[in-house]
Amino acid sequence: MAGMLAFYHTTVGKKIVMAVTGVMMFFWLLGHMVGNLQIFLGPDKINGYAHFLHGGAAEILVVVRTVMIIAVLLHILAAVQVTLANWAARPVGYSVKKDIETSYAARTMIWTGPLILIYLIYHLLMFTYLKVGPGISETDVYHNVVEAFQVPLISGIYIVAMIMLAFHLWHGAWSMLQTLGANHPKYNRLRKIVATGLSVIIAVGFVSVPVAVLLGFIR
Repeated sequence: MAGMLAFYHTTVGKKIVMAVTGVMMFFWLLGHMVGNLQIFLGPDKINGYAHFLHGGAAEILVVVRTVMIIAVLLHILAAVQVTLANWAARPVGYSVKKDIETSYAARTMIWTGPLILIYLIYHLLMFTYLKVGPGISETDVYHNVVEAFQVPLISGIYIVAMIMLAFHLWHGAWSMLQTLGANHPKYNRLRKIVATGLSVIIAVGFVSVPVAVLLGFIR
C-alpha cells in the first residue's frame, strides 16, 4: 500500500490512474449507450431492460455504480492534481504561445471535464431520480425519454454535452495510449484513428436518441 501511494505521488502515477479510470468510464459509457439504443426497438424492449437492471440485476448495479463513483472521483482528483502541478511548474505564462503539439480538445479539457460532470448530475436528476424534467414514470423509461427529448432545449443541452464528451474522450484516449507507451511515430497515426473512432462512436450513439425523437422517428 505504501508503495502504491508513493507511486501515485509521481506525475506518471497520477496519469496512469487517469488512464485506468478513463478506460473504466469508457466501457461504462459504451454499456450505457447500448442500453439506450434499445429504445429504437420499442417501449417493451427498453422498459424490460430497465426492469431487469432494477430487478434481477439490482445488486450488481449497486456494485457497478459504487465502483464507477470511485473511478470518477479518482479521475477528477488525479486530473486536478496534474493540472495544478503543470501550473506550478510554469507559474509565468508564455509571452508568445503557439499550440503546435496540442489540440483544441487538449486545450479545453479543463473546461469540458467540469461541464460534463455538471451535466451528469443534471442527467441523473432527470432520468434516474425524476427530480427535474417532464418524465414522471418510475416504470416507463420509454415515456420519460420521449417526453424529455421532445423539448428542444433539453435535447439541445444533451447534444452539446455529448459533443463535449466526444472532445474529452478524444484527447483522453490519445493521452491514455501515450501514457501506456504507445507514443511513437510508428503508432501515432493508429492512436489518432483509435481516439477519433471511440469518441465518434460514443457521440453518435448517444446523440442519435434525441435526434430521432425530435425528428419523430421515436414517438
